[in-house]
Amino acid sequence: MTALTALAADTPSLVQSVDWPAITPVVVPAAVALLVLVADLFLPEARKPVLGWISVAGLAAATAALLPLRAGDRTTFCLTADPGACSYTADHFSLVVQFLVLAGALVTALLSVTVVREGRIPAGEYWFLLLSSAAGAALLPASRDLATLIVALEVASLPAFALVGMRRGDRLSSEAALKFFLSSVTATAVSLMGVSLVYAATGTLHLTRVADRLEDVPGQLDTLAMAGVALTLVGFAFKTAAVPFHFWVPDTYVGAPLPVAGYLSVVGKAVGFTGLILVTVIAFPAYSDVWGPALAVLAALTMTLGNAAALRQSADRAHGAVRLLAWSSVGQAGYLLVPIAAAAYSEREQIGSTVAYALMYAAVNLGAFAVAALVARTRPLNRIRDYRGLYAERPAAALSLAFFLLCLAGLPPGIIGLFAKVTVFRSAVDAGLGWLAVVMAVNVVVALYYYLRWTALLFRTPQTAGEGPAVRTKAPWPLTAAIALTAAAALVLSGAPQLVLRFAAGTLFPL
Repeated sequence: MTALTALAADTPSLVQSVDWPAITPVVVPAAVALLVLVADLFLPEARKPVLGWISVAGLAAATAALLPLRAGDRTTFCLTADPGACSYTADHFSLVVQFLVLAGALVTALLSVTVVREGRIPAGEYWFLLLSSAAGAALLPASRDLATLIVALEVASLPAFALVGMRRGDRLSSEAALKFFLSSVTATAVSLMGVSLVYAATGTLHLTRVADRLEDVPGQLDTLAMAGVALTLVGFAFKTAAVPFHFWVPDTYVGAPLPVAGYLSVVGKAVGFTGLILVTVIAFPAYSDVWGPALAVLAALTMTLGNAAALRQSADRAHGAVRLLAWSSVGQAGYLLVPIAAAAYSEREQIGSTVAYALMYAAVNLGAFAVAALVARTRPLNRIRDYRGLYAERPAAALSLAFFLLCLAGLPPGIIGLFAKVTVFRSAVDAGLGWLAVVMAVNVVVALYYYLRWTALLFRTPQTAGEGPAVRTKAPWPLTAAIALTAAAALVLSGAPQLVLRFAAGTLFPL
C-alpha cells in the first residue's frame, strides 16, 4: 500500500481544469449553432427569420466575451507534466484575431438576414453552418498545437464549402462549391502529411515544443523535418489565396451568395494568415531559411497576378464587380504576406504589420461587399458599369463604396489604407527585402488604376438607354446597418489609425 501511495504521488495528474471564460468566444457561437439547428426543427416556416436574429445575438455575445480577456494572459488545456505546453492560449494575438473573425461574422450575419429570407436558402442549415464556421475561425488563433490547428482549420472550412453551394437550383453555385471543396481537401491532405512528418521528426505537436526540438534535429531527420515544414504550409497558403493556390477564388466568390463571398474574403483569409503566422513564427523559426524566401516569392507573385487580373476585368462582364473584388483580394493577400516573410529575416514582431493591415482590410472589404449586395438587389448581373451614377441613385451607398475603394487603394481620405500600406512596406525594408518593397510599390501604383476607375464611375451621369432605369427599392435595414457599421469603422480608423497601427509597433505574443 505504501508503494502504491508513493507511485500515485509521483505520477502527474491527468485531470485538467478548463478556463471557461478563456474559451467562451469559441463556445458561444458553437452552442448557438446547435440551438439554431434544433430550433429549426420545431419552428414553422413563417417564424424561421427569428433564427437569423438569434445568430446575430450569439455572434455579438461572442464578440463581447473578448472584453474580460483583454489582459491577454490566459491559457488552458495544458499538459500536467509540462505546464508550459498548452493547446489554447488567449494572448493578445489570439484576442485581436478573434475580434476580427467574430466581428466579420457578425457583419456577414447582418448581410445574410435579408438574403436568407428572400432567397432559396434554407434558414436553419445556413445559420448553423455560418456559426459553426465562425466557431472554428475563432478557435484557430488561440490554438497552440498542430492537431488543434488542423481541426480548427477544417471546422472553419468545411461549413464554408456548403455555404457557397446553398442556393438551390443554381448551377453556378454548385460548381463553385465543388471546385472550392476539391481544391481545399487536396491542400488539407498535403498539410496533414506535413504535420505527420513534423511529428515524426520532433515527437511533439505543441508549437513551442516543436520549435525547441527543431533547433536540434538529428542529421538523419533534417530532410524529413524540412519536408514536413514545407508541406504544412501548403494548407494555410491555400486559405490565404496565395499564388499558385488562388485559382478557386474568382469562381467561388461569383457562385457564392454575396454575404458568403464577403465572409470568405475576410474571415476565411484571416484563418489562413493566422495559421501561417503560428506555424512559421512560433513553431518553425529554426527553418526560417526555408519558409522566409518561399513566402517572399509567394508575396511578390500573389500581389502581381492579383492586381494584373483585376486590371483586366471588363466593365460589361456579368458579375464583373464581384470578380474585381475577388482578384483584388488576391492582390491584397500578397501585401499581407510581406510582413510574415519579413519575420524570417528580422524579429517576429514584424507580423504585427500583417495584423494591423488585416484589421483595416476586413472593415473596408466587407463594406464593399455590403454595397455590392445592395446594388445586386436591383441589378442582379452586378457588372461594373451597373455602378455608373450610383451617387445619383443612392448617395450614401456611393460615398461609402468610394471611401472603401480609396482605403483599399491607400489614397486620402482613406488614411488607414495609406498608413497600413506604409507599415507593410517598412517591414520589408527593415528586413532587408528591398526587392520585395519595390515589387509592392509597383503593384500599389497598378492597383490605383482599377480602384480609381470604379470610384469615378460612381459619380458619372447615369446611362439607362436600352435598359430602362433601375427600379429604386428601399434598402432593408439589416443591409443598411452593415454598410453603416463598416463605413463607421473605416472612418474611425482613418481618423485614429493608431487604434490598429499600434499592433505593428510591439509584440502580440508573450515574451
